[in-house]
Amino acid sequence: MPKVTKEDALLYHSRGRHGKVEVIPTKPYSTQFDLSMAYTPGVAYPCLEIEKTPEDVYTYTAKGNLVAVISNGTAVLGLGDIGAMAGKPVMEGKGLLFKVFADVDVFDIEVNEKDPVKLIEFCRQIAPTFGGINLEDIKAPECFEVETELKKILDIPVFHDDQHGTAIISGAGLLNSLEITGRKIEDLKIVVCGAGAAAISCSRLYVSLGVRRENIVMCDSKGVINKKRKDLNRYKQEFVTSRDLDTLEQAVKRADMFLGLSAACMMSKEMLASMADNPIIFAMANPNPEISFEDAMATRDDMIFATGRSDYPNQINNVLGFPFIFRGALDVRASTINEEMKLAASKALAALAKEPVPVTVLKAYNVDKLIFGKDYIIPKPVDPRLISCVAPAVARAAMDSGVAKYPISDWDAYKKSLDRRLSDHIKKIADCSGM
Repeated sequence: MPKVTKEDALLYHSRGRHGKVEVIPTKPYSTQFDLSMAYTPGVAYPCLEIEKTPEDVYTYTAKGNLVAVISNGTAVLGLGDIGAMAGKPVMEGKGLLFKVFADVDVFDIEVNEKDPVKLIEFCRQIAPTFGGINLEDIKAPECFEVETELKKILDIPVFHDDQHGTAIISGAGLLNSLEITGRKIEDLKIVVCGAGAAAISCSRLYVSLGVRRENIVMCDSKGVINKKRKDLNRYKQEFVTSRDLDTLEQAVKRADMFLGLSAACMMSKEMLASMADNPIIFAMANPNPEISFEDAMATRDDMIFATGRSDYPNQINNVLGFPFIFRGALDVRASTINEEMKLAASKALAALAKEPVPVTVLKAYNVDKLIFGKDYIIPKPVDPRLISCVAPAVARAAMDSGVAKYPISDWDAYKKSLDRRLSDHIKKIADCSGM
C-alpha cells in the first residue's frame, strides 16, 4: 500500500465537494406533484399516521436505517482531546464506512460538551431522529457513564465502538488464535497493556468468552493494576490483580497473550522473548504498535502477531464489526446491543476466517492465497461475505435474547436481501465514479 502523506490526505478531503459525505433524496422530486408528495400537503398524512401509531415512523421515514455518530472530540484516534470540530473528519469517515460496507445512513454530530451528564441529555433529546446511536472518540472514564446511562433510558441501540468494536473483532481473533495454538480459553494468561475504554471492554468480553478474570493482568501508565494501588477509578478496579507484580516487564513473563491498547514501543524484544511458547500478540496501538512487526519477527517465530494496521497480516480493524452489527440490530429493530449480540458477532467473524477466501479479496491484497492459520486469523475488511455473515448472527442473537421488536422468519431471504443491498450500493458507487 502506498504511504499516506499529509498532502495526499488533505487533497483527498478537500478536492471537489468538500468532506466525504452528502445527503441524497430517495424519492422522486422532479415534478410539482412529486414535491407536493415530499412536502406539503402530502407529508401531513404520514405525520398523522405516526402520531396515531409511533412505530409507523419506521415505515414512513428513514429512522430505521439512520445512525447518529456522536462525538465530543475528547479522544480522537491517537490524537487525544482535539475538540469536537477537529474530530469531524473522523466522524464523516465513520459515516462513509457505515454506508459503503452495510448501506447504513449516518448523520455525524459533533458536540461541544465535555460534561457527561449534559452529553447524555443531548443524546436523549435527539434520539427520536435515529434508529441507533454510535458513540465515538469520547474519552474514558466518561464514555462508560455516557453509554451505560443512554442504554438505560433509550429503546434504540447505543454502541460505543471504541470499546466494543475493538473487543468484538479482537475476540474473534482470540478464538481462532486459541484453536491454532491448541490452548483452552480458561487456562489463558493475558497481560493487557492499557487501561482505557478499549482495554476494559476487551477484557470484559474475553471474560464473557471464557477467560478467567484472575488470569488477566492489566497495566496502565503507572504499572500493574494491583492491590497496592490507591489511585484507581471504579472501572480499573474491576481488573485488580492479587499477584505480586508491579511492572509490565514482570507481568509478561510466561504470559500466553499480550493485548496492547496503549502506545508505541511499550514492549521490548526482551519482554516478548520472556513470554510462553507460541504467544499471542495483539499489539494494536495506532499508528505504531507496542512492538513493531519487524522487531517482533526478529525476536521469535512461534507467535501469532496482529496489529491495527492494514500493511501487516492480521489487522484487527473495527470496520469488520460496527457496520454489520448495526445492520443486524436495525433490521430487527433491536432495543439495544447486548452481550449476546456482541458474542454472536465475534463467533461469526471467527467462523468466516475458516472459509475459503474469495478471489476478489485475494486480488485486493495482491496475494495468491489466504488460508486459516497464524497469518490469517480474521477476515479481511473487503470480504463481501461479512454483511451476510455477521448481520444475521447479530439479528438472531437479538431475537433469541428478547430485544428484537421486528423478528425475521425467512433467513435465506434476509441473507439474499443483504447481498443485494450491498451489490446495489456498490453499483451506485461505480455509476457515480464512472467505473
